[in-house]
Amino acid sequence: MKKAAILVLTLSISTFTYSQENTPAPNNSGEIRGSFESTGQYYNPDSAIGAPEVPEKWLFNGYCNLTYTRGHFNAGVRYESYLNVLQGYDPGYKGTGIAIRYASYKVDDLEVTVGNFYEQFGNGLSLRIYEERGLGIDNSLDGVRVIFKPVKGVYLKGLIGRQRKFFNYSGLVRGLDGELNLNEFVKKWEEKKTKVILGGSFVSKFQADGNPNLILPQNVGLSAGRFIISHGNFKINAEYAYKINDPSNDNGYIYNHGEGAIVQASYSKKGIGFLVGVKRIDNMSYKSDRDANGNFSTINFNPALVRQHTYGLMAFHPYASQNNGELGYQAEFMYKFKKETKLGGKYGMDLAINYSASHALDTTQLNDTISLIGYEAGYFPPGDNIYFQDLNIEITKKFTKKVKGTFLYSYQQYDIAVIQGKPGHGDFFSHIFVADLTFRVSDENALRIEAQHLSKKQEDMSWVQGLAEFTLGERFFFAATDQYNYNNPVKDTTGAYTNRIHYFNGSVGYVKNATRMTLGYGKQRAGIFCVGGVCRYVPASNGFTFQISTSF
Repeated sequence: MKKAAILVLTLSISTFTYSQENTPAPNNSGEIRGSFESTGQYYNPDSAIGAPEVPEKWLFNGYCNLTYTRGHFNAGVRYESYLNVLQGYDPGYKGTGIAIRYASYKVDDLEVTVGNFYEQFGNGLSLRIYEERGLGIDNSLDGVRVIFKPVKGVYLKGLIGRQRKFFNYSGLVRGLDGELNLNEFVKKWEEKKTKVILGGSFVSKFQADGNPNLILPQNVGLSAGRFIISHGNFKINAEYAYKINDPSNDNGYIYNHGEGAIVQASYSKKGIGFLVGVKRIDNMSYKSDRDANGNFSTINFNPALVRQHTYGLMAFHPYASQNNGELGYQAEFMYKFKKETKLGGKYGMDLAINYSASHALDTTQLNDTISLIGYEAGYFPPGDNIYFQDLNIEITKKFTKKVKGTFLYSYQQYDIAVIQGKPGHGDFFSHIFVADLTFRVSDENALRIEAQHLSKKQEDMSWVQGLAEFTLGERFFFAATDQYNYNNPVKDTTGAYTNRIHYFNGSVGYVKNATRMTLGYGKQRAGIFCVGGVCRYVPASNGFTFQISTSF
């Protein structure tokens, strides 16, 4: 890896020197930019919440990016450091080193990238190569990517590379994608109100068959087609993907094919908007390493058609997309009550209603010990099991020049046995209320207060959360929050309610331009953290946390 990084940097310097010799402008020496981000945490053992003793006491994740740009040339490196990796991230992240290095150049309608790169085809059903640092995901490819625009309205991409796994690389991935913008391609369509974009992609992975008991396909292909049509304020986006048989750890090494489809439609104009979407996923886990667990070596993406919650108790039970099979749908309506109306008042009022649900597929198990197809699945109606459903009503209103508030109600049904892999547990049914008020104390100072309540009759029962956050000028903020499981029914042998625990946290932060520093102390309950339906486990912890980020 280090040799490769030196090679890319040498290539960059050589190209830079060549360009200098051939460029008459003496001051055009390019631009170097960078960013740094790190999180360190000190861990105290806490048996009450299940926080384990961490031998190192202090763990650390750090990242530094450096990029050089001159004209159409761009090169960069990322240095990563895990000393040792924070709890909740895969321990495969260990040590330090150059994790990302690349160089790219664009000439006319051709762009070439060598080294590491990220990419997405369409909605990601066939390929999504990306980084989500909060989840510990970086599935970048190390290879070559070419982007070409042969004529106006036609966009072509081709790539080949090995996929990152920690500081090493695993399976081989190849992909092609083409997109046709009819309004750019056909001259007489340029001014049409109706806009049409068509696209298609094909992705293939290679992994040698080393299984002594099965005959596994070494090359597995996935193809997809898509379109986007818009007319005025209306837009529809759809994609369908088909994967050939791909026995893997995720599907129990069966030989069934995979299918994925997603359709989303939206309409918006001033003061009103709606969004509806539906998707069907069947056996669509697609990894460069068929034996991989969790989020590693993932090539494609199964987007979650659910609302992404930011308030603590509403995000207690986040939904994780089910790649082995699900039928999900979502609808959202937004409306703005105008000023000087009965409900809008002096400043107006925003209303948002969202509903989403995800069901199991209607499947029939097959007794096929030879072909190992596993099951048959229907399209509609869905299976009886509801994995998740979520109804949200949100009102945002400004009361005076100095006071504004957000109020939410959410009803959630959550199959923890399927979503978090905890067999033997029943569904959770939660009613959650949130009130969020901000008081502008002066032009520079503000106080924000949150009150939240989660009502549930299953397992650990109900929770309450309070938060106070004070912003002092442009540079400092202070925050304190407490989550309390006030009616947990678990008792010890003395009759004491041992699990009625306060999870308090306090933090102070400093912000100046692009620099942000935060020091905090508190307790973290065990659970899962999700972004876009992709999740990681977060263990219980107790201790200090220090974060810093900056860029130049």
